[in-house]
Amino acid sequence: MHELPGDVSDANALDPASLGFMCGIEIHQQLATGKLHSRQAGQLHDVTIDTLPQSWPQFSRRLRATSGEGGAVDVAARFESRRRRTFVYAQSPNSGLIELDDAPPLGHDEDALDISLTIADMLSMKPIPLLQAMRKTVVDGSNTSGFQRTTLVATDGVLPLDEGDIGIDVLCLEEDSARKLEARTTDAGEEVVWNLDRLGIPLVELATAPDIKNPEHAKTTAFALGTLLRDTRRVRRGLGSIRQDLNVSIGCGDRVEIKGCQDLSWIPRIIYLEMARQLHFYRLSNELRELMELPQLPDDRRNTDATVEIEVAKAVAEKIPLKINDVSTIFSESTSKMVSQSLDSGAVMLAVSLPLLAGKLGVKEMDKEGAQMPRLGRELAGAAKLAGVKGIFHSDELPAYGIGEEEVKKTQSLLNLDETDAFVLCIAPKWQAELALESVIMRARAAWHRIPQEVRNVVVKKGAPEDGTTGPMRPLPGGARMYPETDVAPVVLTAERWQKVSENPPLRGAERAARLAATNLSEDQAKQILARELDDVLISGAEGSDGFPAVSGKAFATILLMGLDGIPNNLLNAMIHLREVDAIARDSEETLARDLLDGGAWKEEMTQQSKVAFLDIASQRAVELGLEPADAGALQSLIESLVAERLDFVKERGMAAIGPLMGMVMAQAKGADGKEVSTILRQVISDNT
Repeated sequence: MHELPGDVSDANALDPASLGFMCGIEIHQQLATGKLHSRQAGQLHDVTIDTLPQSWPQFSRRLRATSGEGGAVDVAARFESRRRRTFVYAQSPNSGLIELDDAPPLGHDEDALDISLTIADMLSMKPIPLLQAMRKTVVDGSNTSGFQRTTLVATDGVLPLDEGDIGIDVLCLEEDSARKLEARTTDAGEEVVWNLDRLGIPLVELATAPDIKNPEHAKTTAFALGTLLRDTRRVRRGLGSIRQDLNVSIGCGDRVEIKGCQDLSWIPRIIYLEMARQLHFYRLSNELRELMELPQLPDDRRNTDATVEIEVAKAVAEKIPLKINDVSTIFSESTSKMVSQSLDSGAVMLAVSLPLLAGKLGVKEMDKEGAQMPRLGRELAGAAKLAGVKGIFHSDELPAYGIGEEEVKKTQSLLNLDETDAFVLCIAPKWQAELALESVIMRARAAWHRIPQEVRNVVVKKGAPEDGTTGPMRPLPGGARMYPETDVAPVVLTAERWQKVSENPPLRGAERAARLAATNLSEDQAKQILARELDDVLISGAEGSDGFPAVSGKAFATILLMGLDGIPNNLLNAMIHLREVDAIARDSEETLARDLLDGGAWKEEMTQQSKVAFLDIASQRAVELGLEPADAGALQSLIESLVAERLDFVKERGMAAIGPLMGMVMAQAKGADGKEVSTILRQVISDNT
């Protein structure tokens, strides 16, 4: 065994290759369809706990873990079921009996299936002939049924990249979870409130092979997959519509799944910090083994001796027994407001001893980029918080937080500690403090081994990553969480259906850009049209479709990019046509369009599919509203008259008089074209000065 290189205080300088770096990405993308196993609409209702409508029914549930197909209870499910949590579900308008788990699910949404098959084809994947929905145990409350329905659609694909191809192991079609609104502590345990609007919206899950070479390559891969998904034009856009999970390990560590990587620019930093964390705890494990004269941990997990690890675990369990002590009396006169208020409310202060860990828990330190350095004390706190407590106190950081030197000494004496021993305190209701400190003990024992396989979450403050560090969420789930969904019939994928998908691929980004090049758009317009996914609309209008004549692509792009909410794109198309045939004045398109919408003319004529009649009605309405173009001769006369009336002002100011005169002309000549007014003004002023 050799000393592994790298300074954990400078995570960005760590060398992935020398540390045995491995990484894969899981992408979860919402599809722009109705819900997967109910025919409810897929729109989201943007509410918070403070704006939650009182008219929405609410239902309270408790969940428990059940065994999977193999008869075993998944480790993650078992942990969640011990947290004594109650879940309250707010029934949004797009959720019904299926979302409440009071009715059996329906079959797969056909549009969602077609989109997932299209994505599979774009990645050269092999489709599954028989699509069987499975139940994936989830007992954190995000699914009312206690499981998520997921269907394996395709396997064995490839994403070509300049840095090297990335294998795509699986593509699944699954239900999204409910959205958490609030978690609050009650005497009986934690109560979590969920909004059911998102529950059941289809997600495509893409999982790559561990082919990613370094943290920057991970960012490139995530961007490329996101771009490919958007090329289908059938996925949702906006915050939260796509989520990236990172599976990261180095040779001396183990696989950790990191959730909450919303911002692609943070991916490299998050990965580097996870590498530093795994390296730090590998080194710590061997320090601790040396103190107990135990065999050193190999720097490559493939060389781990299971028998040795069992013996180490036994020795450590004997050294750190699961013994929880009530030390409330020591703190009965505490000057800490938080401690005294908690004790007065019925909470207890419990403590556990951690032999050999004095000075090993650490205090808060920052690395060279300003992120918190990895330390065991933070991991212990993270483990405790999963039980719902706000945190813990540990001896490496005491006295502090209102806990004095005398209380520390009394605790050490009661626990019979020596100078090499640490301790942890937790104040909470007895059941909760016991669960938290049990988690602390188990995590402390794990410090003698490799980092545990687990799911972690990026620490987020004010909606963005705080510094790129992560905290524990739950143990990494195993195969015991999956079993067949007997309420959903399997789908036979026919050769005809797959052929239809393969023969009708969506346009890719380069193809769309090339198509726009023929529309005479400016470079900036073209980029914006593509970014907003309006190119299909633009091409349709520029070529003439949906019963309306072709219009100028440049003019249509200008009005599309204005983002006129509530006005259908084909109505904007009609307005541009009317302007181009001089039926309405420039800049009056929105005014006329909204009038036609409010008056019902648009809806009535579109229902009758009478586009010619609609254009006649719109032209007539423009006259009634005074939105027709100004008469050229009348405009010339008006400008000449205004200049003559203000000739002294014009001679004094010269061409600088254009601004004030423009305002006067436009006020009197409704529907006049600003460019035309400016041109005539310049000529008339020039003739008179």
